[in-house]
Amino acid sequence: MILCAGESLIDMVPENGTFRPLAGGAVYNTTVALGRLGEPTAYLWPISRDAFGDMLLDPLTEAGVDTTLCPRSNRLTTLAVVTLSNGDARYSFYDEGSAGRMLSPEDLPQLPADIEALFIGGISLVPDPCGAAIEALAARHHENLPVMIDPNIRPFFITDADGFRARLDRLLPLTDIVKLSADDLEWLYPDLAHEDAARKVLDLGPSMVLQTGGAAGARAHWAGETVVAPAIRTTVADTIGAGDTFNAGVLASLRRQGTLSKAGLAAITADQIRTALTLGAQAAAVTVSRPGANPPWAHEMPV
Repeated sequence: MILCAGESLIDMVPENGTFRPLAGGAVYNTTVALGRLGEPTAYLWPISRDAFGDMLLDPLTEAGVDTTLCPRSNRLTTLAVVTLSNGDARYSFYDEGSAGRMLSPEDLPQLPADIEALFIGGISLVPDPCGAAIEALAARHHENLPVMIDPNIRPFFITDADGFRARLDRLLPLTDIVKLSADDLEWLYPDLAHEDAARKVLDLGPSMVLQTGGAAGARAHWAGETVVAPAIRTTVADTIGAGDTFNAGVLASLRRQGTLSKAGLAAITADQIRTALTLGAQAAAVTVSRPGANPPWAHEMPV
């Protein structure tokens, strides 16, 4: 079972001059996408007892995600107000004192024995105490579990850039797979070309760095020659949840190929990586073809 740990929130998405509340959050979207793809998936994040909390739980349940590790909280749900510009999403967050924000390292549960891999990332890495909690989770389990991270960097959410860079400096060496968008790479290493920045991250210790660029497709930097997979052509409604769904497709493919383990990643081949990138791109193409973070179900994927 793949455990996803990180933020869930309500995206307030513009629609006909007003805003429509939709369940979202980078790690949450990846969790739902994994469940919809048919992978055994668990989620770890506090869920509010407010009405938005119920909106978050319903898609998880529908996708078959195990929410046993999700404590209920009387604190409010995080809100993200979304604005769209030429289909690209921008966000304003309302997060102070929220249910997820106040997760602390002391709140972390003992993980079930059937957890095979850990996925972390998103804005849950930025503020404390929740950022410290997710960092502690990775530190406790990285020796036994493969860890994938997608920092999904939102500069406008980061009030202490030096502190966040220091957290990433501690986290990246603990991870096996790092996924970074072009924007992430530019924020991390503004003076380097994307390829050089990705290789610099690889030098920190991960087995693989996945570099995504929307229509430019995806690239995997690892011990061998760079693996490239093109983007899937489709009509784009918006890009909400695209990278999150890509992550789910990659994890699903690696698990199906038997490579989502420390030993499996150490022995992975270029063809296996390409297969994972392709499934990620296929899943993301479905998500961007329809409004909001609405990942595909297994039956919607190419055979």
